[in-house]
Amino acid sequence: MDGQMTFEFAQRPTIKGFPELRWTGKRPYRTTQYFPAQLRERYGKEKDGWINKIFWGDNLQVMSHMLKEYRGKIDLIYIDPPFDSKADYKKKIEVKGIGKAETDSSSFEEKQYGDIWTNDEYLQFMYERLLIMKELLSETGSIYLHCDWHRSSFLRLLLDEVFGSENFRNEIVWSYFGFKRATSKKFPQKHDLIYSYTKNSENYTWNVQYRPHSPEYIKRFKKDENGRLYRDDVNPTGGGTRIIYLDEVQGDIIDSVWSDIPPVNPVAKERCNYPTQKPEKLIERIINASTNEGDIVFDCFMGSGTTQAVAMKLGRKFIGADINLGAIQTTTKRLITIADSLEDVSDKYTGFEVYNVNNYDFFRNPVEARDLLIEALEVQPFPQSGIWDGELDGRMVKIMPVNRIATKADLEELKANLPYKTYEKRKEENPNQPVERITIVCMGHEPDLKAALEAELSGYKLDIEIVDILRDKADLQLKREAEAEIVREGNKLVIRAFYPMNLMQKLSLQKEFVEDWRQLVESIMIDWNYDGVVMQPTITNVPGKNEMVLGIYDIPEDAGTIKVKITDLLSESLEMEV
Repeated sequence: MDGQMTFEFAQRPTIKGFPELRWTGKRPYRTTQYFPAQLRERYGKEKDGWINKIFWGDNLQVMSHMLKEYRGKIDLIYIDPPFDSKADYKKKIEVKGIGKAETDSSSFEEKQYGDIWTNDEYLQFMYERLLIMKELLSETGSIYLHCDWHRSSFLRLLLDEVFGSENFRNEIVWSYFGFKRATSKKFPQKHDLIYSYTKNSENYTWNVQYRPHSPEYIKRFKKDENGRLYRDDVNPTGGGTRIIYLDEVQGDIIDSVWSDIPPVNPVAKERCNYPTQKPEKLIERIINASTNEGDIVFDCFMGSGTTQAVAMKLGRKFIGADINLGAIQTTTKRLITIADSLEDVSDKYTGFEVYNVNNYDFFRNPVEARDLLIEALEVQPFPQSGIWDGELDGRMVKIMPVNRIATKADLEELKANLPYKTYEKRKEENPNQPVERITIVCMGHEPDLKAALEAELSGYKLDIEIVDILRDKADLQLKREAEAEIVREGNKLVIRAFYPMNLMQKLSLQKEFVEDWRQLVESIMIDWNYDGVVMQPTITNVPGKNEMVLGIYDIPEDAGTIKVKITDLLSESLEMEV
């Protein structure tokens, strides 16, 4: 019955003079369906009845799942959503143990996700997600949305519409420094924006933040006979001057312009080589300002897991989500490393679980999915900014959202952007012929999807075909599974060989020779007593950037069914029972 559960959202009352952003195909989002989640892995233990959670899945479905348990309970939401930058973001993959070669054959770039949208598609995408975020936020909670110039003006209006302009708190300017590239027709772009809103305008969590004293400020002080720094200051309440001691002044109150936090340095310890990774200091300031210890922090565009990493260090509970498997693997590795490095964890929530929401073991990310499907189906691709993904045998091809079933709501963007004027002309010229032949590619779908589209467009004759890749995947060579040779040798578990097929294929194009399989491995997790459902590793072999996994492990005496998870440099994993 859980799968049939729906949640309704309260609608903002219509207010005279209230501005509202409009776009083609805008539709209300008043209810959502509950989606089940499958617990796949568990690291560490609960603390005070809580364990952190990481979800792999479409964040709309993840948040719909979360409503059942966390509605009105999230204290802080920070999101760094797509900017609509019209770019594909890539991660540099480097083979371990080779070092910096004179050529670049030991490394290559792997596409992680695309940030290419149509205007209407982007606005509906953000609108629906912000509505659910409001439902998850507690009455004293805050949301911070990180963006840049591409869509900042639209997102500000969306936030006003969803959260109410009266709940707007700040427009924060993160002015990062560094090398400025010359531009021919405008000033160089050197800042991002972070919009801050609260659930209500009166009662919300707020902790004033102070910036450490600058050297220039300290120079204004002098030492007394005891060596204590002080200065004379005019008393603002009258009565002449007063003495101010430096150790009694907290520092300068941090305002809405943040120019003291640089981007992540290429050689920084926190760097994960993940595209668009944000510095921990940036998130630390936000978490400290709008939460207290033990509060719940949520980020559903998780990326490299900076929000979750900082929350763990600061003693906050956290939940994270991302649709990209690379983000899940990067975050998991990062959190394990941080938990191991913390000296005192008595006040920290270091345990976490990893869940799948819906069916997410087919593709690693949406960009890869689209490219693989186009290649497998032999579709002639179109630019991603258009309504159609390509053409196949005279049929226009639309690839629906991957890694989840397609619903009637997913058709709204398509219907809003169909070339109706062209259809009218075709209808007049050939009334007995279809005005368009359409192939919809999806990963499972509602049973009445085709009928619903035909009914709503009954004024036109359409030839609609649905290709369900879940049903037809046996005919598609979409992914080559990894292979490994793992054996028991006495009381040792030995990994003799590992063959990550997709990674090896990419390396063959680079003509790179790898002597040791461990050069291709990011991490190894081992559960000595796998229960057949949830993997709970007691061995988490996560080496540093220039180190390799061990490959040989001592088997404990009480070992039962052993499960091994090997994750390669592409964040693809092989799981085997031994």
